[in-house]
Amino acid sequence: MAGYRIDRVSEDIKRELAAIIRELKDPRVQGKLLTVVNVDVSSDASFAKVYISAMEGIETAKIAVKGLDCATGFIRREVGKRLHLRKTPELKFIADDSIEKGMKITGMLNSIITEDDSDDD
Repeated sequence: MAGYRIDRVSEDIKRELAAIIRELKDPRVQGKLLTVVNVDVSSDASFAKVYISAMEGIETAKIAVKGLDCATGFIRREVGKRLHLRKTPELKFIADDSIEKGMKITGMLNSIITEDDSDDD
C-alpha cells in the first residue's frame, strides 16, 4: 500500500516542479524548454531524484541543472508549501537526454514514412 503513496507523491512533486521551474528567474533556467521527465522518490520520502530534459539537447539540460542546484532550497520550500507534505524530500537534479533521443527517433520514423510514400508513387 505504501508504494501507491510514493507513486502519488512523486507525480505530485513532478507536477509542482514543472510549475516552479517556469517561475524561476535564473538565466540558466529561464526561457529554456525544460521538461521534468521523472521523479524518483525514496521509500521514506526523504530523497528525490529529479530527471530534467531540454529540447535543445543534453548540454542545455546540464546548464539548467546547475541553475536548479543553486535554487534547490527555494524549490524545496515551494514544493513543501504547495503540497503540504510532512517531510519534503531533498531534491537531486539530474540531466537527462530522453527528449532529444525521442526527437531523433521521431525524425527517423518520419523519414521512413516519406521514403515509403515516394516509393509508392
